[in-house]
Amino acid sequence: MPNVFSKLVRPWYPSTALGLEKGTASIVEIDRGPGKGYSLCRAATIGLGESLIQPGFDEPNVPDRSELAAALSELATSAGLIRQKRWSVTLPGATTRTLILTLEARPGSSRELEEVLAWKMDRGFGVPLDELSVSREVLPKDPQGRDRYLVIATRVAVLEEYENVFSTIGWRAGLILPRHLGEAQWLKGNGFRGDSLLVSSSEEGFTAMVFRNQQPIILRSILCEQEEREDEFYRLLLFYRDRRAAETTEASQMLSGLLVTGNGFSKARATEIVNETLGCNLRALEAEDLGLHLPTTDLSFDAIAAPAGLAALSL
Repeated sequence: MPNVFSKLVRPWYPSTALGLEKGTASIVEIDRGPGKGYSLCRAATIGLGESLIQPGFDEPNVPDRSELAAALSELATSAGLIRQKRWSVTLPGATTRTLILTLEARPGSSRELEEVLAWKMDRGFGVPLDELSVSREVLPKDPQGRDRYLVIATRVAVLEEYENVFSTIGWRAGLILPRHLGEAQWLKGNGFRGDSLLVSSSEEGFTAMVFRNQQPIILRSILCEQEEREDEFYRLLLFYRDRRAAETTEASQMLSGLLVTGNGFSKARATEIVNETLGCNLRALEAEDLGLHLPTTDLSFDAIAAPAGLAALSL
């Protein structure tokens, strides 16, 4: 089976994208807006039955593939995109696992590199690699000059579930990524001075990504109960604060951008925790701050941020 995760090296991307999450699906078509911004040509969101998508890394995700296919066909029809066949797709974060791997020493050969990465992935994912579809992207070296890789994995059997649904309605998914990496495109492409932080939450917990110079330096996916969320977030921010203090002598503001998505975290409360912990004076970014024009206030940026991030790669 070919790897459906596309390496992020600027291949051809469609201007249409689908975002899947437990209980909801959204599709968008993106075009250039005024200046360097983006406009939504078409967009639609549909509620899904709570059992229709069961996000998980180790278990089947789609109990009824024909029902999900019918729902997606209805969604595309409502947005006027029923004839569109090529898509980028974001999956629920819990369906995939994402790691930043750092090599303590430079391997002496390509074979040794593959062996080291395989060993780290086996430990990090906790699953035999022959059961996974894995993609990796080379990242800039860390301040100590060590090689780094962004690695994404999902179970082959789970990917086949989604692929079969898309095939049923004649769709081809060329780029499939976890939701938080779709949302992260908005921070990677906006040229923030200093660091920027994505907090992508769901009912299972949250994923936090810190970017510096448009490259991820910290990535943590934390599974926790709702009542534990603030404490876990606070601990992560302390880790970031200590790490930044050790890595840089800059006296500038720690964060210059904060994007909070999903319904598992109050934007106001997440912003308050960031400002109190890091001494910032930020507000959570909205669509217009990121150059995305929403034609109506009825459309939720949270619902479309991930697929719109992938669709924007086409421009």
